[in-house]
Amino acid sequence: MDKDIATPVRTRAILEKYGFSFKKSLGQNFLIDTNILKKIVSFAELTDESGAIEIGPGIGALTEQLARSSKKTVAFEIDQRLLPILQDTLSPYPNVKVIHNDVLKADVGEVIAAEFAGISDLMVVANLPYYVTTPIIMKLLEEHLPIRGIVCMLQKEVADRISAKPGTKDYGSLSIAVQYYTEAETVMIVPKTVFVPQPNVDSAVIRLTRRENRAVQVKDENFFFQVTKASFAQRRKTLLNNLTSGLPDGKQKKEEILAALAASGIEPSRRGETLSLEEFGRLSDELYAYFQ
Repeated sequence: MDKDIATPVRTRAILEKYGFSFKKSLGQNFLIDTNILKKIVSFAELTDESGAIEIGPGIGALTEQLARSSKKTVAFEIDQRLLPILQDTLSPYPNVKVIHNDVLKADVGEVIAAEFAGISDLMVVANLPYYVTTPIIMKLLEEHLPIRGIVCMLQKEVADRISAKPGTKDYGSLSIAVQYYTEAETVMIVPKTVFVPQPNVDSAVIRLTRRENRAVQVKDENFFFQVTKASFAQRRKTLLNNLTSGLPDGKQKKEEILAALAASGIEPSRRGETLSLEEFGRLSDELYAYFQ
């Protein structure tokens, strides 16, 4: 097999050959450590019957490893300048397709139906651009795509927030939103030295495994997320204060909010970060009747 793309020498040669310059606005940081790429792929637990979706393939370093480990890999690339490079670097892999599209605007479900017919095991594996990490993850989860899960590299700080447990400083509405759909774990810390150009922060790899059933059953998903967001609006404020100022007509419905907190067995003086997913589920169901 051709020597790996993700070595400092090969990466530099590819970039020089095409006169490629990094666009800061696209959050482009390419990995130049083959061992780390292989580890990332191993966390996805792919077989030769699996499909892989990648977002932001860059010059194809991770794509190459996915192609070797999966039946088919489809990568979304937003930067037109990278298309000829990818055509070149990925030419040894007939099981790869690159789609020139912004994944946030793409109909990913349609792409899955068209590209992965007959493939039942599907994982998203990506080194995500840091500036759009959260919107991409939430899109993939909220659209209820037929994927087993997501393994992605992102800013360590965001990974900490996603996998955080109740009662910790990192726990917030993002932790709840992701953990509602998946089991989240940080599986690896990645130093900034293995990227070109080097980012300012360390990265982490998280694995999100889709839950068969949601973490909690709630009457209305959108309202549940509205309640969790409101609960963290100002972290130093109590739950009661955040809900009265953060829910529609909350100030007029203070008594109803107090009644819902009492019915849920939750003290109004608690702060959002102390509540478990189950407690938020109970609370949102109690509040739901008053806010319809």
